[in-house]
Amino acid sequence: VSVLAIVIAALFSMLLSLPAARTFATAEPFLPGGRTPSRALRIFWRCVNACTRVLLVLMRSLPEYVLAFLLLSILGRSAWPAVLALAIHNGGILGRLNAEVIENLPQRTLQAMRAAGASRPQLAVFGVLPAALPRFLLYFFYRWETCVREATVLGMLGLAGLGYWINEAQAHDREDLLFLFVAVASALVLLGDFLSAVARAVVRRG
Repeated sequence: VSVLAIVIAALFSMLLSLPAARTFATAEPFLPGGRTPSRALRIFWRCVNACTRVLLVLMRSLPEYVLAFLLLSILGRSAWPAVLALAIHNGGILGRLNAEVIENLPQRTLQAMRAAGASRPQLAVFGVLPAALPRFLLYFFYRWETCVREATVLGMLGLAGLGYWINEAQAHDREDLLFLFVAVASALVLLGDFLSAVARAVVRRG
């Protein structure tokens, strides 16, 4: 549940963080000087930026529990209400964090690429993403740890997940299984921390 949720959340955040970043969602991103864009184009990109930021606020404003119960009535009792609830909430958080990372990137390299004629997609793929990737990975694994904990709690409320098995073990007085599942939840968090350190080290060496 937590792995699928964080992958979907990461896809949401990658799509929304660029138009949510004020330095990227402009008529001429990272252009150090030269032509002045039209007023209509400037207004269009301001609206894109404002609407995206509002969407990210809405995505993270509802708690996972509320979203899960709403989706439960639509999708029925399965793992998907928990997955989508976690994905929507964490996608909003990751989108906002990643947008701030993009806004705080050093401008010199991106301005040089833009002055050399790089298009907006080229700036995103070859300029913004490589520079922001270490911080993106840090936030990704941090939110995955949160997804593991929240998925466990949602499982205790009756949704499919590790928490459901913890609740079942407690109901049947199986303390051995109860401690095993709690240990598995803790091990997943430790695994996430380890993978985060390894991934960021690989990116820095690359």
